Amino acid sequence: MNSIYDKLTTLDFVIVAGYLVALLVIGYVVSMKQRKKNETLFLAGNSLNWYSIGFNMWGTNVGPSSLLAFASIGYATGIVAGNFEWYAFVFLLLLAMVFAPRYIASKVSTMPEYMGKRYGDSTQNILAWYALVKILVSWLSLGLFSGGVLVRQILGIPMWQSVTVLVIFSGIFTFAGGLKAIAKVNVFQMILLIVVSLTLSYLGLQKLGGIDVLIAKTPSNFWNLVQPANDAHYPWPAILLGYPVAAVAFFCTDQSMVQSVLGAKNLEQGQLGVNFIGWLKVMALPLFILPGILCYALYPELGKNSDLAYMTMVTNLFPSGMNGLVICVMIAVLVGTIGSSLNALSTVFTNDIYVKKINPTATIKDQIKIGRLTIAAGCVFAILIAVAIDNIKGQNLFNIFQAVLGFLAPSLSVVFLLSVFWKRTTKKAVNATLSWGSAFSLLVGVLYLWIFPADKYPVWPHFLLISFYIFAVLMISAVIISLTDKNPEVNVSDETDIPKTSKNVKLLFGLLGLVILALYLVFNGN
Repeated sequence: MNSIYDKLTTLDFVIVAGYLVALLVIGYVVSMKQRKKNETLFLAGNSLNWYSIGFNMWGTNVGPSSLLAFASIGYATGIVAGNFEWYAFVFLLLLAMVFAPRYIASKVSTMPEYMGKRYGDSTQNILAWYALVKILVSWLSLGLFSGGVLVRQILGIPMWQSVTVLVIFSGIFTFAGGLKAIAKVNVFQMILLIVVSLTLSYLGLQKLGGIDVLIAKTPSNFWNLVQPANDAHYPWPAILLGYPVAAVAFFCTDQSMVQSVLGAKNLEQGQLGVNFIGWLKVMALPLFILPGILCYALYPELGKNSDLAYMTMVTNLFPSGMNGLVICVMIAVLVGTIGSSLNALSTVFTNDIYVKKINPTATIKDQIKIGRLTIAAGCVFAILIAVAIDNIKGQNLFNIFQAVLGFLAPSLSVVFLLSVFWKRTTKKAVNATLSWGSAFSLLVGVLYLWIFPADKYPVWPHFLLISFYIFAVLMISAVIISLTDKNPEVNVSDETDIPKTSKNVKLLFGLLGLVILALYLVFNGN
């Protein structure tokens, strides 16, 4: 059996069992109360204020997968992964100042609906199908894969068994109404995860003998955000050019991220919420990356198994019982992510595709039946994709996440950027980019990750650069299609009443920008 399992005590297992039973009970109680009330209480109804939006978006963005993945890349390469949190400032600014005012002015509730308003039904349909693929791969399968990695590390069982256990678990929680319970305790669990990570960094520094010893025991390039162009892991051109492709798609067009902003009381609260997530991201180094760097200094014997960094720190530094609590919280948050992804998948398929296209006269009973079938099919597909992701060779957890997102993103980034910044963009260009462009991007991703993997075929450029090249090809193609379109159907929406941005919002983004700039100056001194 593996070393993490060996370090767990009876007390840890008792705590795990107790925690999960408590969640099931809370879930059952919440669902019984919910049946007596009106279900629509769960719609936010444009009532969210800035801190709810910030925490919601951050909770969507950060989870156990982030802890495992950031510790893994911290162990392998140092603080270079800080770019993925701090460079995000630019794209959060883009969301707050450019996209959010337009989304709010157009009074939409989903991204396919926004594009449908501009280019018509066909665009909305293509985007709804692509949203299904994106939910299935980037939220459900990647979430399930990271959970599978965690369960495999703890129990030492194969990936297909780990992910099957998690899916069954999520199913039981959903059946008991437990997802609403998880939603209720999610803020508490996120705070607990933050406390755990800060405690881990503190205990690691204590054991090592302080920051000076840590710096002495790690290579000097571990403390540089900007790495040379010939760096094997994250050369600066790859981050500068490739990261924005995924970041625009993730922060500015992803339903899961934008949803909170659309539910804001007003534009200012939405923008302040986006600003707040930027401040929360500043904490990425002590929270997520430092435990991995400390693990490199304390347990160099892990070598290439950098994915084990986080749990190695937990099981070696925390007392008996505490390990069980950490495992519980991570699994509970993962089950929440998997459950809400399944819910989103069935909602998009049932509403945007089944009712709209296949059976417009569907009764509520039909819709519930189709929703359940979609969840079952989603589970099977997600298990298969998670096992396929596990077969990607020569990449750690963090790189797999970024690569998969990088291949899903180019067509979305092209379409949304052109729609907002270039009024001449035509429906034909948008539809071609979303359909053929997405197919091309996903094909290149399959070739890179599975058929001709980069560790066996080193001719590939860095995966972030591949993402940028696909983005550039799709952007040029979309512009050419728009300019040569004989019957151009261009953007029809009227956005004359875009609300103005307040001075407070501009001031806070200015301050955040200065802090990010200072971090880049401090961490490039070596």
